[in-house]
Amino acid sequence: MPPARRARRTGPPSAPFATIPLGRGRSVRLWQEDALAALASRVDRPSVVVTSPPYNRRVPYASYRDARPRAEYLAWVRQLGAATAAALEPDGSFFLNVAGMPSDPWIAWDVAREVGRSLVLQNVLHWVKSIAIDRPDGSGTVAYGHYKPLVSARYVHGGHEYLFQFTHRGDVPIDRLAVGVPYQDRSNVRRWRRAASELRCRGNTWFLPYPTIQSRRRDRPHPASFPVELPEWCLRLHGLGRVRQVVDPFVGIGASAVAAARLGLDFVGFDLDAGYLGVAAERVRAELAARRRA
Repeated sequence: MPPARRARRTGPPSAPFATIPLGRGRSVRLWQEDALAALASRVDRPSVVVTSPPYNRRVPYASYRDARPRAEYLAWVRQLGAATAAALEPDGSFFLNVAGMPSDPWIAWDVAREVGRSLVLQNVLHWVKSIAIDRPDGSGTVAYGHYKPLVSARYVHGGHEYLFQFTHRGDVPIDRLAVGVPYQDRSNVRRWRRAASELRCRGNTWFLPYPTIQSRRRDRPHPASFPVELPEWCLRLHGLGRVRQVVDPFVGIGASAVAAARLGLDFVGFDLDAGYLGVAAERVRAELAARRRA
C-alpha cells in the first residue's frame, strides 16, 4: 500500500476487523491489513478478485498518501498483479477498475500492462458514469448520470473509467447473458439462431451512474468509491455458479462486500483504514437487514 500518514500497528491482526455471517458457511470478513502481504495467507484460492486500487492521483484518502514517483507506483502495481495471480484459482477472474486522468491518459493502460506481466487481459470494459444522447427525432439532448465538471481549455471532462478483466490464460468462460439486455426488436430473437433467450450480450460498455446522495460526508465518505452494481455485474459476468470466494484487496467503504452479501457469496476484503472498514461493515449489515425485510 502507499505510505501511511499516521502510524499503524506493525504486526498482522489476529482476527478480522469484522465478520458478518451470510449463512451456509459463508461470511463477509473484513481485515485491517495490507493486502499485498495478506493475499498469501488470508484467502482461499478466490474465484474472483474485484477491486479499484489507489490511482496515484493525490486522492485524499484517510490513512495513506496517494502520491509516489511513477516508477515506484508501477512497481507496486506489478507486485499487486503477481500477488493476485498467485492467489487466484486457475479459472478465476481479476476485475480491475482504473480511471485515467485528462493530463495523464496512459496511466490506466500503464497499470494494465504491469498486471499483464502476471495475468492475461481477457476483456476491456468501459464503466460509463455519464453520457449525453441526442434524441433521434432532433428534439434535443438527454443527459444521464453524474460527472465532475472540469474547467479546462485543453481537456474534456471524464465520463467513463476502465474495467479490465484478467485471467490466467485468457480463456475463462463467462456468463454474458447474466448482465444481458433485452432485444429492442423482438424479431431479432428469431433471426439469430444462436439466441437462447430474449436477452443479448450487453457488450463492453456498462452505464452505471452513481446513486444520488444528500451528503457526501455521510453517504459516500470515501473519495474514490464505485456503485455496488459494478462489482455485482462483474460477479454475474464471471458466472455465479462458479464463484466460491470473492476478494477485494482495497475494499474501502465496501461496495464489493455489499455486492457479495447481496448474492450470498463468501467474501474477504482488506483495507488499512478502520473508518472505511466500519462503514463497509455497516453497509453490509444494512443490506442483509433490507433483504430480510423484503
